[in-house]
Amino acid sequence: MSQANAPLPAATEPFDVPRHVAIIMDGNGRWAAARGLPRSEGHRRGVEAVRKTVRAAGEMGISYLTIFSFSSENWSRPAAEIRDLLGLLRRFIRNDLAELHQNGVRVRVIGERGDLDPDIRRLLEDAEQLTRDNDHLTLVVAFNYGARQEIARAAIRVAKEVAAGRLEPTAITAELLAQNLDAPDIPDPDLVIRTSGEQRLSNFLLWQSAYSELVFVPTYWPDFDRAALEEAIAEYRRRERRFGGLAVRAGS
Repeated sequence: MSQANAPLPAATEPFDVPRHVAIIMDGNGRWAAARGLPRSEGHRRGVEAVRKTVRAAGEMGISYLTIFSFSSENWSRPAAEIRDLLGLLRRFIRNDLAELHQNGVRVRVIGERGDLDPDIRRLLEDAEQLTRDNDHLTLVVAFNYGARQEIARAAIRVAKEVAAGRLEPTAITAELLAQNLDAPDIPDPDLVIRTSGEQRLSNFLLWQSAYSELVFVPTYWPDFDRAALEEAIAEYRRRERRFGGLAVRAGS
């Protein structure tokens, strides 16, 4: 990130923004292939796009930004690519955490941590601990994350309560399951953006996105910038959100 000693400015947008934006960052490999570059360069440029987007979200007054950093399915990729991705995560946290903290960004991590390498798990936990009291922007990092797996973990937690006799099966509700997800205190995303032109959720926030507006943009993630974010939000504001009831203008 640039201007490491400068605090994030107040929101300057002339229109309302969603409270919570979630992004499926897709297209690093295709961006690199189109330029005759190795996939690792696409991932490196993708990290730069993360930096730009986090800063833009803070400047625009977005309260929560969730990024799909590494899915539970990504472990099936070639070992060399996984090493590159984990190396980028390590460098991002080590190099950028101080600035994120200084700029009032709170880092939260969702996903399964039990089987992560100890150094990765420690980095994620340290980032959360250092920034826990910040309130300018909450950056939710979905790492080793899969939505079906998250829902299964929630079901296991509830099942343990039933098995222990502390909960009747008839008391299980959607609200109770939601309270047992990875970050139940974070509001559901208003807007989910996927880059690269693909039009699917790919096991991302399936529960939380039940009533989210979905915007698919053709831009590969390394080229995503503030203008692309503004355009996606403009599309969001043109939508009518019904939540199963009467239509409500998204930007109202």
